[in-house]
Amino acid sequence: MHPLLPSLAAAGLYAAAAFYQGLRLQQRSTSDKRLLVLLGVLALLFHGGSLFIQMFDSSGLFLDFFKAASLIAAAVILLTLLACSRIPVENLLLLLFPLGFLTVLFAQFMPSGTTQAIDEAPGILAHILLSITAYGMLTIAVLQSLLVLLQDHQLKHKHPMSLIKNFPPLQTMESLLFGFLWAGWLLLSLSLLSGALFINDLLAQHLAHKTILSGFAWVVFAVLLWGRHQLGWRGHKAIRWTLAGFCLLMLAYFGSKLVREFILHI
Repeated sequence: MHPLLPSLAAAGLYAAAAFYQGLRLQQRSTSDKRLLVLLGVLALLFHGGSLFIQMFDSSGLFLDFFKAASLIAAAVILLTLLACSRIPVENLLLLLFPLGFLTVLFAQFMPSGTTQAIDEAPGILAHILLSITAYGMLTIAVLQSLLVLLQDHQLKHKHPMSLIKNFPPLQTMESLLFGFLWAGWLLLSLSLLSGALFINDLLAQHLAHKTILSGFAWVVFAVLLWGRHQLGWRGHKAIRWTLAGFCLLMLAYFGSKLVREFILHI
């Protein structure tokens, strides 16, 4: 089966969900969470189907720059949809549905960089799964931190936007942020540990820069969580540390992948 049809179906459903949520926001009313989740789940099923067709063939697993971005976006949306049943995070979908729309189309239509089939040994696949889940959870944390920043700014200036009026209290938003950060940091720890166990030669596999930058990101998030627990860090300081750790993590994965595939062609 060709991945074009599921890719277009996923993009259409993401666009429909984003349009619906944006329209309800403009009308200053709350979106129907069940309809929003239903559209998201259908989009995600088509998204996952297109990715499966694109990434797997008889030679093995191929995960180039745009497919990796699409896979991480799908993981972020999946985690958020699962969280919607327990905690009030549906506002994050207003940012995530357009992300899913763009990445599924980029994976389908953008040219692939130079990439090799990935070893499908169980240990390597476990490392990849942990890495993607960690990136996904920390992406949710970053988006949540931006919403916290926006909410804090609007409340201080006493001119809340209609979006902000649908948010939980600021304290709840910050608690959710640090919950995401703890989960992402623990998953990142497991990802680095699995990499140490299952990856044999960092230099030969062109993973040294990725590992070093991921290690720095791990330290940044660890300091942030320590500061929250010991010093009560919150607000702008917590958001700055979150963004710093996330930038290191994205440089580790996407920066090195971009250079290798499109500049060095290795």
